Amino acid sequence: MAKERVLITGAAGFLGSHLCDRFIKEGYHVIGMDNLITGDLRNIEHLFHLDSFEFSHHDVSKFVHVPGELKYILHFASPASPIDYLKIPIQTLKVGSLGTHNLLGLAMDKKARILVASTSEVYGDPMVHPQTEDYWGNVNPVGPRGVYDEAKRFQEAMTMAYHTFHGLETRIVRIFNTYGPRMRLNDGRVLPAFMGQALRGEDLTVFGDGSQTRSFCYVDDLVEGIYRLLLSDCVDPVNVGNPNEITIAQFAEEIIKLTGTDQKVIYKPLPVDDPKQRQPNIDKARSILGWEPRVDRSEGLRVTWEYFKSLPKERLYEEAHHRDFNKGEA
Repeated sequence: MAKERVLITGAAGFLGSHLCDRFIKEGYHVIGMDNLITGDLRNIEHLFHLDSFEFSHHDVSKFVHVPGELKYILHFASPASPIDYLKIPIQTLKVGSLGTHNLLGLAMDKKARILVASTSEVYGDPMVHPQTEDYWGNVNPVGPRGVYDEAKRFQEAMTMAYHTFHGLETRIVRIFNTYGPRMRLNDGRVLPAFMGQALRGEDLTVFGDGSQTRSFCYVDDLVEGIYRLLLSDCVDPVNVGNPNEITIAQFAEEIIKLTGTDQKVIYKPLPVDDPKQRQPNIDKARSILGWEPRVDRSEGLRVTWEYFKSLPKERLYEEAHHRDFNKGEA
């Protein structure tokens, strides 16, 4: 029998590439789609020899055509770090709006179930802690982070509209801070930033006074939660993340201890609208999906550190991008 087919957008990115691995392992035929603005083919090159994988170089903000049947669509295409969406704000808005619209239309045409990747950023700088799915958020729509936050909020609204109006099978996952192998060292997020600085012998940079918190989920745990949500009957947004909260100052000390380096911690001003607290309430994921994170942070950090240490030395000094983004594209 022919394998059921799954389309995964953002396939060459950090999360998308791990999802490709999981769905191939589960016996699906995976079509990975990416425009490679922030994705990296090195994340999926180990799949190219497989009959159960094919790659499509395409921007989902433009019309999306996939021949043949599709069982599922997972929409993970989007810039996902501050460096990305501050450098390419228009494309960030487009992939969350036009891209989501195109993929919802494709799901309608194929009668496929679609899961969209939302984010804890829909909560903005939250005034409720920990964050529950019924909290509407505290987002500055015209601030520098607004292009990402509002793209994801619009994506959720569009997805729910297709479900309620068209009866489309939809799922929405709100992803909290995730880490693991295949992150870009220079993508602006705190974990690869700290590890990259440690590898280069640089001091670790903490923004603000370090009292702001994050909750880090290992990528394998996240993928398991996403897989369970896709196969569940839950159409409302679900938080998937690790509720084990830590301050950034404490996290910097963990990284110094893990890496065995003697770098100092230096402090710089906190960026505009940077969330002060981030911790998921995962009661819904526990009750509906039977899911909770299993990988201890110390183990996940060890595996991630080993991955970064294994990279060729020249990649430690790569800029986040080597491309000229076409600012006139919008």
